[in-house]
Amino acid sequence: MTPKKILLIITGSVACYKSLELIRLLRKNNYEVNCVLSKGAKEFITPLLVSSLSGTKTYDELFNNDDEVQMGHINLSRANDLIVVAPASADFIAKIANGYGDDLASASILASNKKIIIAPAMNEKMWNNLATQENICKIEKIGHQIIEPQRDLLACGEEGVGKMADIEKIYENILQYFQNKAEFNNKNILITLGGTIEMIDPVRFIGNKSSGKQGMAIAKYFQEAGANVKIIAGNISQKINFPIKALFNVRTAQEMFEEVKSNLSEVDIFISCSAVSDYKIKNYSEHKIKKSQQGEPILYLEQNPDILQYVGTCTQRPKIVVGFCAESENLAENAKQKLLNKNCDIVVANHIDNGKIFGSDFTSGTILQKDLKFYDFENISKNKLAENLAKLVIKLLK
Repeated sequence: MTPKKILLIITGSVACYKSLELIRLLRKNNYEVNCVLSKGAKEFITPLLVSSLSGTKTYDELFNNDDEVQMGHINLSRANDLIVVAPASADFIAKIANGYGDDLASASILASNKKIIIAPAMNEKMWNNLATQENICKIEKIGHQIIEPQRDLLACGEEGVGKMADIEKIYENILQYFQNKAEFNNKNILITLGGTIEMIDPVRFIGNKSSGKQGMAIAKYFQEAGANVKIIAGNISQKINFPIKALFNVRTAQEMFEEVKSNLSEVDIFISCSAVSDYKIKNYSEHKIKKSQQGEPILYLEQNPDILQYVGTCTQRPKIVVGFCAESENLAENAKQKLLNKNCDIVVANHIDNGKIFGSDFTSGTILQKDLKFYDFENISKNKLAENLAKLVIKLLK
């Protein structure tokens, strides 16, 4: 098999010496390693040393005539299968969190269309600094994976959190990424996301709150893992900025139901992450209802189609069916009832938390599998939840 290509970006930290061991481990396991050194990293290790271990050219300058004739910072991010930043200094984390591209390392990240894994290393006070933690949140929001530092005696002599994760752990995350790609390669995934609305008159509507962030995090994770992703999107608050196989925009629950039915053939995994309105207006007014025309208006409701139940019980049922629900209480019991009633393989129950979940980048709740095993999660990023969900789906596929 053709070796997988890793772009290893090494930034200014005393932990640079560990990156040499990571290069050795990757080479030993048949990965091709291409390296970029930041200016700070060259204060600790040399390009010659890195190249002698990687067996490939080491890059360190953005404005290099030979490299940039070929648009080096673009090619580096395109020609490799995965980008790993280890170690990632506080300064470099701030750069990528805020979109800087003033050197080859940061420009390669900014131009990348690949998965990015980041292993920070720094002093504990720097790691716990509010600015650094806000930058970590920004990075996770972008969709990059953070391998958190560990607690130990640090190079500065202080003890605390800041030591770069063990090389074996970083390697395991790299291995897991490529294993996921093997599992999901060419799998067909249909995801519904965002909220639906039901019109009262041409101006007014009722609907469910949903930003679509969780669904987009899941879609992006599966797309990066090699799946063919189709999205049926209700009303969402942000653009989908990653490549997918198809996008269908809908407004109402009925429109979403029709699109689901039309796209269900040959789907391997169906993920119902949308907030579908349970009811629609039975007495819709074709003209705007005027306050002067009548007293208090009376709205009559009728049920919308149950999309998840249809998918879970139909003859075209995908191999894996995942449902979501937002609950204010009794998460485990409500998740269990949904899983059984709608014949799901997995149900994710998110805690509404007085509405704070909507539009947030973080979430809490529980995941229930068909074997009735629960997995609780608390205040994790929606990207992390997407990753955890994918791991459970892999187990079920196997």
